[in-house]
Amino acid sequence: MEIKAIEASDTWQIRHEVMWPDQPFEFVQLEEDNFGLHYGVFENDKLISIVSCFISNEEMQFRKLATLDSYQGKGIASQLLKYIFALAQEKKLKKIWCNARKEKKKFYEKFGMNDTENVFTKAGQEFIVMEKVL
Repeated sequence: MEIKAIEASDTWQIRHEVMWPDQPFEFVQLEEDNFGLHYGVFENDKLISIVSCFISNEEMQFRKLATLDSYQGKGIASQLLKYIFALAQEKKLKKIWCNARKEKKKFYEKFGMNDTENVFTKAGQEFIVMEKVL
């Protein structure tokens, strides 16, 4: 398993397949992607997990953390999260946060992230803003 920087366009297929398969492909192509840092996990040169990070005002928001279905449950997303948390600390950021799908709340709590109780809905999915002060 290798984690490395990737292009925004490299994230789109996994975003679409894993997170928004019922939406048009363009739904996962975000304008702000051009301003983010994107990372991927590779196994035998195959991209299997992705995340996009956006840094502003000493904070990092990570978005679109997704792992191909056949690779889920193997700790891959956890390794990717540890990687970007270390990156945030290296950059001396003050906070890391995300908009987590409601059903993934417990996963993020394992990393010390807290529920801000800020909840919203997007395309029929309920999200909770989770954060961790660094």
